[in-house]
Amino acid sequence: MSIEIRRLSIVDGRDVYEMLQKIPPNENGFVNSANGKNFEEFQQWLHSADDNSKQESIIDGWKVPQTTYWCLEDEKPVGYGKVRHLMTDCLLIEGGNIGYAIIPEARNKGLGKRFLALLLDESKKLGVDKALLTIKQVNKASVKVALANDGVVDKIENGLYYIWIDLR
Repeated sequence: MSIEIRRLSIVDGRDVYEMLQKIPPNENGFVNSANGKNFEEFQQWLHSADDNSKQESIIDGWKVPQTTYWCLEDEKPVGYGKVRHLMTDCLLIEGGNIGYAIIPEARNKGLGKRFLALLLDESKKLGVDKALLTIKQVNKASVKVALANDGVVDKIENGLYYIWIDLR
């Protein structure tokens, strides 16, 4: 089994579109705004997400630059991840630097752990020294994945684990 990460491209096709339809629109706090879109709307969404990755500063006091990645297992899209380049006070409370999801049929195979490791590598390339993951307490699998990637629980508050991962 080969695992790799690929950055979103405006020419991503049906394989990515179909994968995104398998990830709920909001599961454990991870928002998948591509779920439920038709293919034409998905193509427009790709352009918007690509523009967001090229953003250089915070817009409107809250919208930070964010790059989207796909997790590929044997060249087939099985996961969706986002890396925020910057943090705001609100993202320090809920959101963090990294969010990701694996399609239901590919879970419990160790993909999350490997995908997060690759997202952490990309975060470091983007200049992030220390990544924050805010994970709902009920999402035990993601907590386990973060800890397996050298995460340290800073606190548990408001139903969330605050887990920091040092990238230096």
